[in-house]
Amino acid sequence: MSAQMKLGAFLWATGHHIAAWRHPKAHVRAGIDIDHYIQLARTAEAAKFDMVFCEDAAGLREANVGIASQTSRSIGFEPISLLSALAVHTSHIGLVSTASTSYNEPYGLARTFLSLDHLSGGRAGWNLVTSASPIEAANFGAAGLKPHADRYERAREFAEMVTGLWQGKAPGHDGQSFSVRDSLDLPRSPQGAPVMVQAGASDVGRDLAARTADVVFTAAQTFEEAKAFYDDLKGRMAAYGREPDDIKIMPGVSPVVAETEAEAREKFEELQELIPDEVGVALLSSYLSISDLWRHPIDGPLPELPESEGMKSRQALVVEQSRRDGLSIRQLARHFAGARGHWRIVGTAAQVADELQARFEGGAADGFNVMPSYFPGELDAFATLVVPELQRRGLFRKAYEGTTLRDHLGLRRPS
Repeated sequence: MSAQMKLGAFLWATGHHIAAWRHPKAHVRAGIDIDHYIQLARTAEAAKFDMVFCEDAAGLREANVGIASQTSRSIGFEPISLLSALAVHTSHIGLVSTASTSYNEPYGLARTFLSLDHLSGGRAGWNLVTSASPIEAANFGAAGLKPHADRYERAREFAEMVTGLWQGKAPGHDGQSFSVRDSLDLPRSPQGAPVMVQAGASDVGRDLAARTADVVFTAAQTFEEAKAFYDDLKGRMAAYGREPDDIKIMPGVSPVVAETEAEAREKFEELQELIPDEVGVALLSSYLSISDLWRHPIDGPLPELPESEGMKSRQALVVEQSRRDGLSIRQLARHFAGARGHWRIVGTAAQVADELQARFEGGAADGFNVMPSYFPGELDAFATLVVPELQRRGLFRKAYEGTTLRDHLGLRRPS
């Protein structure tokens, strides 16, 4: 059998487009409707996706609550609780959640994810993040956001502790940031250990991924960007005694798909017209870690920015796009709001499949983290239009190969 791509369904309340909640077919209260999430998970499982993924940040998305209330990201369940509920209503699909190394402790987090792994029969994964929001930091008694390098040093030690606990070791560890004495009160995972997922794309983030990750989510606009990231990360793995196939790299993609290209473009433009400028600029500001973007003319170019202590790689990606395409702040904000800097494809099932196939077979991705513009409509469209086209081309499974997330991803069981 030829190599097949991996697919994740990135779940996010009403959808990934910033104006998704305003779409006439969106479910506005989706963030707190468990039946909505059950439906999405079952749709993804019926289409044989590898996993569903829930992002998290323990705090409001924007400092301006009035603006935050207009976005599609305002309310939602704590994700591990949500995935525990979804485990009962699914049987095969992987269940991956974000949890921060900055605002948790290794023993508690290792125990929580291993519990989810046992509850689901070996389908759990942890998306390690260091957290980049000052708003989130303020909710945990922190005196502001810690420097980027310090957050990643803590994350390195944190990941080492968690993987050791999952392997059944009694750490007896006194480190720079943590002290752990006992092993966990649970047996080994049905899949050996929960899957480790990361998304950091800075230099130190890539090194941490090369050392510890099983799956890496990333953002890339162009094939060249995706290929460069793919080759760089895979090339770092030998230094840690790992093979390139030990990590699956899955860039984010936000498809808008329909039976005809004209219909797909009409769907996309309808969403774009729903973005208030103040919401688009506020979202762009938060990802660029700049609070006064409104001081600059909205139809002028993006100003020179100081280096961020937040999401360094995402800031670099946005700045590069603004310079490359000559976009004004308004144009950049509207473009960014559609998929938060991720790759967007608008077209028919065959056109979307062509684009995915080119990056997959061109060595720029092992699969994709699918980010539907609004739910449930765009997930349904991808599942019923694009997945059958990928299956027809022999690029995606028609049946699950096993029962655990590691089985789906083709990852080795940890020794």
